[in-house]
Amino acid sequence: MVVPELRLWRAARPHVARVANAVRPRLAAVRPQLARAANAAKPQVTRLTTVKTWQYTAGAATAGLALTAVVVTAAGPWDSTGQRTAERDHAVALEQTGGADHGGDSGTTAAGPEPAPSAASVLTGLGGATNTVKSAPSDSALTAVLTPLLEDAALGTRRTAAVVDVATGKRLYGAGADDALTPASTTKIATAVAALSAMGPDHRLTTRTALEPGTHELVLVGGGDPTLTARKDAEGWASLRELAVRTAKALKKDDVRKVTLSYDTTLYAGSGLHPIGVDANLAQVSPLMADEARTDDSTSGTAVRAPDPADDAARKFAAFLEAEGIKTTSPGLSKATDRAETLAEVSSPPLSTLVERMLTNSDNDIAEALARQTAVATKARADFDGGGKAIRAELKKLQLPVNGVSFKDGSGLNRDDKLTADLLTALLAKAGDPAHPELRPVLTGLPVAGFTGTLTTRYTPDGAAGVVRAKTGTLTGVNTLAGTVVDRDGRLLAFAFLASNTTSKDAAQSALDKAATALAACGCG
Repeated sequence: MVVPELRLWRAARPHVARVANAVRPRLAAVRPQLARAANAAKPQVTRLTTVKTWQYTAGAATAGLALTAVVVTAAGPWDSTGQRTAERDHAVALEQTGGADHGGDSGTTAAGPEPAPSAASVLTGLGGATNTVKSAPSDSALTAVLTPLLEDAALGTRRTAAVVDVATGKRLYGAGADDALTPASTTKIATAVAALSAMGPDHRLTTRTALEPGTHELVLVGGGDPTLTARKDAEGWASLRELAVRTAKALKKDDVRKVTLSYDTTLYAGSGLHPIGVDANLAQVSPLMADEARTDDSTSGTAVRAPDPADDAARKFAAFLEAEGIKTTSPGLSKATDRAETLAEVSSPPLSTLVERMLTNSDNDIAEALARQTAVATKARADFDGGGKAIRAELKKLQLPVNGVSFKDGSGLNRDDKLTADLLTALLAKAGDPAHPELRPVLTGLPVAGFTGTLTTRYTPDGAAGVVRAKTGTLTGVNTLAGTVVDRDGRLLAFAFLASNTTSKDAAQSALDKAATALAACGCG
């Protein structure tokens, strides 16, 4: 019998082999720790036979995370156990034996690699008839485990924490959980929840061109897509080049060979300059930009940005039109009228995909765009202040604890942002609520310890690699961590740790990672 999944595996074999060869030296050192993590998680894994719907149940069969095929596809590449293909690629580098989904006789040729073994589960299957999940950890047990770790001097003079049982939403542990501190990039969790709630996971951001009647004025209208790319290989993102090709084709159909090129940025209001000023961590916020206005080939992290993202994108667009035989004037700022005829458009991937990229890479440009898009969707003013107010209002609508919290941006770069550990854990629990499947990308987008995004180089010496999923937060003197973990008793826990007035980034991160690792190792039920 040939399993459909194995056909996909054979097609992907060359790619996985390349990845395996690339990562094998780095991961060899962490093989024992990943094995321990896999063994710890193994009893909690339940594979369902249907390929259309998965359900992960935390604590009871009636309190699960229902993931439809639509949500899973939008959220990223998964295999049948709910693991990312990236995790499987890493697993190939560690072992050359069959995994949970593949027996020894897989149908692969002798010359090819063995089927990919399963990495330690991240969204672990819990509960159900085949599993016995113990009760949630008690406050006293978690106090005994976490208090000594959170008293580490590396965590500065102020630190708060909260742990919540995702199955019930009940807070299991709190230390200053209602005190609002600077959250740094864990703010992005709130931005993601608000955006998904306001617009839905399938919403797309559209960039278009419009021709004004009788004037040959062509307007490039920014739709607020921060992932619009001018690169030759768009890799699935909306392509500025493709928009030029489609626009040129429409113009030639009307026998138009020369246009006055304008660009429209009126979707957003106010200044695009973040209160921190010009900074390599993000471009000026604009509804029209290509490749986040990066002046190099990078796709994440810091980079020198074009001073005017919209003008930069318009000039690139003009060059693409010229290559298609359409002459243009030097682009200038304008606004498309209601009479303008839309010629062509390109749209971003679904919002769920943008949220995942934002959380995994801690992408500030996407975060600020989603804050403004939330404002637009809720008819608030689309500037920094309006975006912050829109996020807070959307979270309040979801009945989340917003007392004392303040949003001054969507990325967390503003030190005047104030969040509580209580809110962060409530956001994560809400994302796991079966009543809110639209929020699931908040969980699937979290970096995986030792594997993806901002946690790629963290946890590798620890048994929690592949088990902890968490969003990091780092500013000078501020270190935060918030995410999910499955403990040894099979409970899916949401946690948030915030520390202020830290003096060493590395020491503080290490202390936070130790606390999260302790939760993963906790058999405290």
